[in-house]
Amino acid sequence: MTDMKTYLVTGAAGFIGSNFVKYILKKHGDAVNIIILDKLTYAGNLLSISDEIKLPNITFVKGDIGDSALTTKIFADNDIDYVVNFAAESHVDRSITNPRLFLETNILGTQNLLNSAKNAWFSGKDANGVFSYRPGKKYLQISTDEVYGSLKKDFDVPHELTVDDSIKSVVKNRHDLKTFGRSFFTEESMLSPRSPYSASKTSADLLTLAYYHTYNFPVNITRCSNNYGPFHFPEKLIPLAIKNILEGKKVPVYGTGENVRDWLYVEDHCKAIDLVLRNGRIGEIYNIGGFNEESNINIVKQIIRIIAEACQANPSFEALLSCPISELNDNLIEFVGDRPGHDMRYAINPTKIAKELGWYPETPFSEGIKKTVIWNLSNQDWVKSVTSGEYTKYYEQMYGNRK
Repeated sequence: MTDMKTYLVTGAAGFIGSNFVKYILKKHGDAVNIIILDKLTYAGNLLSISDEIKLPNITFVKGDIGDSALTTKIFADNDIDYVVNFAAESHVDRSITNPRLFLETNILGTQNLLNSAKNAWFSGKDANGVFSYRPGKKYLQISTDEVYGSLKKDFDVPHELTVDDSIKSVVKNRHDLKTFGRSFFTEESMLSPRSPYSASKTSADLLTLAYYHTYNFPVNITRCSNNYGPFHFPEKLIPLAIKNILEGKKVPVYGTGENVRDWLYVEDHCKAIDLVLRNGRIGEIYNIGGFNEESNINIVKQIIRIIAEACQANPSFEALLSCPISELNDNLIEFVGDRPGHDMRYAINPTKIAKELGWYPETPFSEGIKKTVIWNLSNQDWVKSVTSGEYTKYYEQMYGNRK
């Protein structure tokens, strides 16, 4: 019989958090209880988890991870085994215009959540004053590769990626791996944040590690590359491009579009998170990368082509277009002023998690991007709901004055 586990998942009405809840329910079913804590800020929407919050093993709490009274009560009322902290202010552009908000949520909120869990799980000290906790408990801080800063882009045209012999057997089902550079982020890479967002996430990581070293508190940190997939709020490149193409609008691309990101399909990420929770070594950091390096400009061109092909094959998709299929071409791309401190390249080396936990990113970008586009075309009610009202004001603020 599988032991029942109770998860506290913060930020679960957002993109990765909502996908994680769906994945956990699909994998573990009735063997889990999930408490969702979400403030429902601009990028959080209950429609993303509308079916899940109706289930008897799901409890939704609207609130802030920085609210000490609330988080203390949640731990007092529930025997929580795992905390998974997705809650964060997460868009670099917004951190440039309002950095204080990112410090309040990403640093102070994280510290409060750590402290509430520590107090609830504490079981005593040994003769040497070392803290101990009830068995089976773990706090997982969800972080980002942006804490490492920027990598050099060595190649204008991607080269074949040679995989270390030690993980070839793990990634045997992935082919045509490529890279734009010779260097990669590892868990030992120097922390070098370059935006208020990444600085706040770096601070949260360091706080998490401080609780481990100071209080012997059971933690892990995962640092992922750029996620994509269903339920992605259209502030980020891929869902924004899909939305604008359907509406016949220009797709804003920063600078020349040559910046490179390592793309990770969100379900692959969720699998890795659950593996780290259940099998990761306490106190360790695990990098979670996609082996999918793509330039921003190439991504937008792929999306345009995929939408055109989908609309040609499916009249219901064509009906979503605000322009003829013939106008779905690269003329929809509009280069806009680059953002300050725009990192050139991110690329993660996931050797550690592959060797220790047997995880690898299963989804090639060519497959994942098609699934993502089709999901968006098939779920326009969700897209329209999350982009109503304040989204229009937000879009103009982010992109309207960059031309």
